[in-house]
Amino acid sequence: MHYLHIHSGVVTVCMLILSNVFMTFAWYAHLKNLSSMPWFGAALASWGIAFFEYMIQVPANRIGYTVFTLPQLKIMQEVIALGVFIPFVTLYMGKPLNLNFLWASLCLLGAVYFMFK
Repeated sequence: MHYLHIHSGVVTVCMLILSNVFMTFAWYAHLKNLSSMPWFGAALASWGIAFFEYMIQVPANRIGYTVFTLPQLKIMQEVIALGVFIPFVTLYMGKPLNLNFLWASLCLLGAVYFMFK
């Protein structure tokens, strides 16, 4: 039984990472790639990307809910979202990395501590 909990937790985290990659591109890539397109077209393109995010995120949360509490799942998603966003904003969008990312990460680590203690 313990192995299944570890396996479900690892599967959940991996699926949430993948879903967050899709989510980040759906939310922000249009700012770089579709800036000349009217907002409605960019929204439709983003919805198309978000479909794949939801196809991964929904089963990830269902699997994760068998081993984590709902608040734990939420905090994991926030940590993963920042972990995906930092490389996206620096590598893909070309924005500089600054200390605010570190401070935000430290705040999230505090949230993780309180949700998992």
